[in-house]
Order: sequence, then C-alpha cells, then structure tokens
Amino acid sequence: MATALSAATGVIAAPAYKSNPERADAVKAAFQRSWDGYYEFAFPHDTLKPISKTFEDDRNGWGASAVDALSTALIMGKPEVVQQILKHIATIDWNKTAAGQEAVSVFETTIRYLGGLLSGYDFLKGPLANLAGDFDIEIILNSAKRLGDVLANAFETNSGIPHNTLYVYPNGTRLSDETTNGIATTGTLIIEWTRLSDLTGDPKYHELAQKAEDYLLNPLNPEVGEPWPGLIGTNVYISNGTFADSRGGWNGGTDSFYEYLVKMYLYDSSKYAFYLDRWIAAADSSIKYLASHPTSRPELTYLAAYRGKDDLNLVSSHLACFDGGNFILGGLTLKQQKYIDFGLDLAAACHETYVQTATKIGPESFRWKDDRLPADAPNNPDPPADQAEFYARAGFWITSSDYVLRPEVIESFYYAYRATGDTKYQDWAWDAFLAIDSTTSAGVGYSSIENVNVAGGGGFTDFQESFWFAEVLKYSYLIQADDQPWQINADKGNQWVWNTEAHPVRVAGPPS
Repeated sequence: MATALSAATGVIAAPAYKSNPERADAVKAAFQRSWDGYYEFAFPHDTLKPISKTFEDDRNGWGASAVDALSTALIMGKPEVVQQILKHIATIDWNKTAAGQEAVSVFETTIRYLGGLLSGYDFLKGPLANLAGDFDIEIILNSAKRLGDVLANAFETNSGIPHNTLYVYPNGTRLSDETTNGIATTGTLIIEWTRLSDLTGDPKYHELAQKAEDYLLNPLNPEVGEPWPGLIGTNVYISNGTFADSRGGWNGGTDSFYEYLVKMYLYDSSKYAFYLDRWIAAADSSIKYLASHPTSRPELTYLAAYRGKDDLNLVSSHLACFDGGNFILGGLTLKQQKYIDFGLDLAAACHETYVQTATKIGPESFRWKDDRLPADAPNNPDPPADQAEFYARAGFWITSSDYVLRPEVIESFYYAYRATGDTKYQDWAWDAFLAIDSTTSAGVGYSSIENVNVAGGGGFTDFQESFWFAEVLKYSYLIQADDQPWQINADKGNQWVWNTEAHPVRVAGPPS
C-alpha cells in the first residue's frame, strides 16, 4: 500500500491517482435517475417517496433535495439540473414553512441548506462559473444571508448557546422549550456561519456560532464535561453553557463536533490553531482510551462510546464510520502518519460491516465484545444467541439493521484513497456503490431499506433522503473521477474544506 508520509523525511509523498471513467459515469447515471424521479414527482418539496411517487416535506418544505443536490450537480457538470436548482433557490421564502413543519432544526438546516447555498456560491463564483448561465449568482448569497438572519433567532439565549429547534412563522420565530443542546448540533455550525460572515462581510454570524462553540472548546465544568482530554460530554445547558453529562464518543449526537475541529483549522489555519489543538487532544484520547478490538476479530479496530471514564459502551454506527476519514484528514494536516494509519484501520473495520452482511451494505448500528475487558463485565455482554455465529465470523453483531442511504463508510474510503492512492479503496467504494445501487433501487429512485442482512434488503421504507444526493453520490463519484482542485489532496494545500453534508466551500486562509 502506498504511504502518505515518508518515514525518513516526514514529507508528504504525492500519491498517483487513477480515474475510472466508466464507474464515474455509472454514478452520474444514478444521480440523474434519482434527480429525474425527484423533479417529476416531488420537486420543489423536500424528499421523494420513490415507490408511491409522491413527496414529504420533512425539512420544512424549502426543497431540501434540490439544495442538497446543487454542489454534486455542479461537480458532475450537469448544467440542466444546476439551472433547475438555481431557479428554485430564487423562490425560497425562509420565513414560510410547509404546513405543520414550523419546527426547524438549526443543525440540519445549516448543514443541508446553508451549506448547500454557500458551496454553490463558491463554485459558481469560481471554477464552475460556466454553469451559472445568465443566473445572478448574488441571489444565492442573498438567500443564504436571509436564512442566516432567520436562524440567528435561535441564539437569543442568556448563554449564547442556541436552541436547536426554532419555530418559524411568517410573522416571526419562537424558541423551543429545550433546556439542553448537543455538541454536534451546537458545534457543527461554525464552518458554515463563519463562511457566511466572510462572504457577506457581516461578522455577526461567525460571532454567534463562535460564542456557542467556545463552551465546547473550553468546558466550564470539565470535571463533568471532559472525562478525558479533548473528549467531552454530549449535552450542554442552554441557560449557562455547562455540561449536563459525561457521556459521548464519535457516534450520532457528538460526531461532527470532532469532525469540524480539524476542518476549521483547514478553513483558516492562521486564526483557528486552537481548534487543531483540541482535535489532537480528542484524537490522542480516542486512540488511548476508546480504541477497541472484538474478541472474535481482534485485528479490527472500532471506537467505543463512553458513559464517563469508567464505563465504555461498545457500540458504533454507520454514522460513526466517518471517523476513519477524519483521522486520515487530521494526519494529512499534521503530517503525522500515526493518525493516518489509525484512520485506515478504522476504515478497514467499517469495510467489514459492509462485506459481512447479506446485502453487502453496513447496518445502522452494531456492537461487539471487547477483547481486553473482563469477559463477564456488565458492559461487555455476549452477542445474542441468534447472532453468535455471525459475530464469530464478522467481528460485530447488528443492533439496528436498517440502511437509510448513509454515506459515511464510502466517505472514509474516499479519504483513504486520497491519502494513499491505493486503488483498493476505489474498489471498496465501487463494491459498496454496486450493492447500494442494486439493493435500494426502488420505483423512480432509491429508498432506505429495513434489513441489510436479508437478501434484497427486507423491504423498502419509500424514502430517498436528501443526503443521498449531497453525500453518497458525491463521494462515490469523486473517488472514481478525474482530479480537480476541490478534491482532497495529500501532498499540497487544500483550497476547499467540506462541511459534514459534503458541501465544499473555499478556504479563507492560505491553503492548508
């Protein structure tokens, strides 16, 4: 396998990348099929229900699939789709939601809508300006600013910690009755809100997100909120910013907080060095305290969750499988092979969650038995009897068998390939795409499935998530496609940083 770093010199080696045009074209065809079904039967609503050929406004009715698809359509060079999306963006009224959809997630709206708008703006003002046609690109930024102004109401709290749920009405907004907010939903705003400030020249968006982020970067009650250096709890009190618990990990609810630490440094290394320091602390603590190996497959490495220092929770998820890619990105950024190697190990373990199931797709969540804890420890149970044989072979057992078109395993393959140039990661991603394409294809698009360990997927839920466009298809395409400036680079400065929804925005400082 190619290495990203020379052990002798500590200098990044330039991997040789190989494009696979036929594979890339197949992914583009899947995108077009998904878009055509959405555009005919669901546009301009949020989500296609491909079997019933109707729609659901699960993201407030602003057209989540359209905005989430924009950066992928641009990267794939699809001018007709781009124009359809741009015309829609010009019509969005962020003060008006679909009936019954007044409850707005600040986190989801930021990563999907705001991230999608800012990415589209950066692409169309830069390397993909030819796809704009006669559309006034400033409309995109103006729309993003109006959205930011609506969401800013969520920060009107004594502490500056926002409510994640904001009720939006034509005549104003109302805060929820939440008493806590999570570190992912609080700490995964900083890239998008900082980029919005940098593009508009209005510092308020960055200042709001940064004030909230500071509670996570510098816990006020570390005896509760920071069980290990850099690893923090899950929830903070909105009233005062103190931590409400000591549990956490790299799973849903906490995951993208850690992801954004290294990415903020990449966005502007001259301003956000402390973010990188915090990522290093979290990464080192994770390697030391959370790395776990299943008894039946000790060569595999997963990251456990925790409920305080003394209680590891041996559970992981498809969501958490982004962790390999994030460790790899941190290693490239720091030019430290140990993080790259650890990330490659995590990616390889998540690959096993795919290849061991009947559909060759990984489950929503899974567990294992740790090979270093006492065999009879309360937090180290045996697998269920009906999965004992599966665990002996696979190194994990399934606790939630559905697949909702998630991208994270292919995401880590993408980073592994960009770090090493090893074509096996392209093959892994292609195998995953083929399994997903064949199993989730339904009606006029693609649908979540109920059971990855049953041939055929065990039934469809009739739902095509917007992040199918933004993430699964983008990562599946880019790992096979020609090199471009927005691709992650192992050996030279990155000009783009990707939000957690895989929307690339331009870096503000020198390429990192």
